[in-house]
Amino acid sequence: MMEDDTSDFKKRYDAISQLLQESSGSKEVVLIEGGEHADLSSTQAFIVAKEKKIPPAKWANDFVTKYSQKITDVAAATVKASGPYLNFYFDDSYLANVLKEATKPGYGSLAKKPIRVVLEHTSANPNGPLHVGHIRNSIIGDTLARAFRKAGYRLEIQYYVNDMGRQIAIVVWGFDNLDSARHEGEKEDAHIARVYIAANREIEKDTGITRQVDKLMQLVEEGDPVTVKKFRKEVSRCLDGFAVTLQGLSVAHDRFVWESDFIRNGDTKRIIGRIKKLPQAKEDGTLALDLTECGFEKEYVIRRSDGTSVYGARDLAYHAWKGANFDRIIDVLGADHKLIGAQLQCTLKLLGEKAPDIVHFEFVSLPEGSMSTRAGKFVSADDLIAEVTRCAYDEVTVRRPELDETARKAIAKSVALAAIRYDIVKVSPEKSTVFDWNEALNFERQSGPYIQYAHARACSILEKAGDFTKCYELETEQEIAVAKQVARFPIVIGRVIAELRPHLLATYARELADAFNSFYHFEPVLRSAGTVRDRRLTLVQAVQNTLQESLETLGIDAISTM
Repeated sequence: MMEDDTSDFKKRYDAISQLLQESSGSKEVVLIEGGEHADLSSTQAFIVAKEKKIPPAKWANDFVTKYSQKITDVAAATVKASGPYLNFYFDDSYLANVLKEATKPGYGSLAKKPIRVVLEHTSANPNGPLHVGHIRNSIIGDTLARAFRKAGYRLEIQYYVNDMGRQIAIVVWGFDNLDSARHEGEKEDAHIARVYIAANREIEKDTGITRQVDKLMQLVEEGDPVTVKKFRKEVSRCLDGFAVTLQGLSVAHDRFVWESDFIRNGDTKRIIGRIKKLPQAKEDGTLALDLTECGFEKEYVIRRSDGTSVYGARDLAYHAWKGANFDRIIDVLGADHKLIGAQLQCTLKLLGEKAPDIVHFEFVSLPEGSMSTRAGKFVSADDLIAEVTRCAYDEVTVRRPELDETARKAIAKSVALAAIRYDIVKVSPEKSTVFDWNEALNFERQSGPYIQYAHARACSILEKAGDFTKCYELETEQEIAVAKQVARFPIVIGRVIAELRPHLLATYARELADAFNSFYHFEPVLRSAGTVRDRRLTLVQAVQNTLQESLETLGIDAISTM
């Protein structure tokens, strides 16, 4: 892996950004990619105009007059003002340097940083299989994790195991009181779900069971060894089922942190003790916080009247522990957790603890009627993966009938993974999305397999070409357009980290595939000769390597044949 955060694009970007900050006297710097008109563009003049009450165009022209030579000296670029807009143009060495960097292994990796980051994602309740809604959490979280590591951060990925809640108590009651034998071939998490559903049906018939469930919750909080063992056994079995599903999505966690540990080690008791001393605390049977200063009307309950802590109290203890061991905390949570997430952030700030950055995502659904065994029943992630893999196998068989079954199955598995992960991550987290596998598996459109296909095409060209002499001097409009897309990759990685928006990388990979396909159709590569052939093959190698790095950061296999 490259360990030096010195891509040519980034060095120039940082140098110009620093001059914009120096000239404007503002901490806020606006510097974006210039599109077709320039390498970089800035609307800094509007910020300065607002602060200093001067016309934006005047400031832009003054900047050009004062800083043109400095821009040339530190960034090997020229600057022009177009009204209030500043456009920056890099010199001829820029794209040559990009190609040299982009043909090396690990392109896009940024410098290693001493900052310790903890990222929590998925953390689904262990009372049944992961469903389609859960996997958006997993895919967003895993893509962010890969981007953080690509950007050089020290990262730990955690799964917070809810092993104390009412849902788990219902599962344990079900195993104690119902016919709960596992069916032959039944996956562990599916077994847990079946017992959980059956137990809920019994509760609907006999509300007295609720008291038995409450007793289980009290016993587990008190640390009763027999009850604790029962809870941990069933939760562990469900997590074993989750592990199979997550492995099928190429999602991994470094650590599973158990909620009950924060009861047993005394952290929950200590955090409750600190909360009781806050001026916002109210104790009247229950313990609650008045968070009106953060805009919340309802009180935030910390402890029930029977003395048991609520989930939020253990979550506060968990986050205080994370804050003591990491520099930055990131949580990936569904949109239905916006309220409790904001209450958590507010309370941690009142306690003087680090508050997490929270990435909230809206939910993913399926087209009406798709894969639905009966109305109202959720679609498990396992069912989705199996169905998309089957469809991918049929598509690969039509396209590559000459391959043996083993090869077709291997390609189908990678294509299905690409279809699911890309289709889910390509939409910004705050927008809801519908997963349609016909769209997701379309090799000709903006899908994961489409990007894989562009990578495979680049691999095929390089394999057919054999040896060539690298040449970094580009000439045609199509060549330059592709190289400029390649140049953006390290900056996109930086933006994903800064904004916590993994869809930016998905968009970038698709745009690079688009640019490469356009180039391939307009400019002959293998049929060209001499230095023209060499420079185009060098460009193809840069694209292949950049697509590979992009796909791997998206958690998608960069396969060489489709």
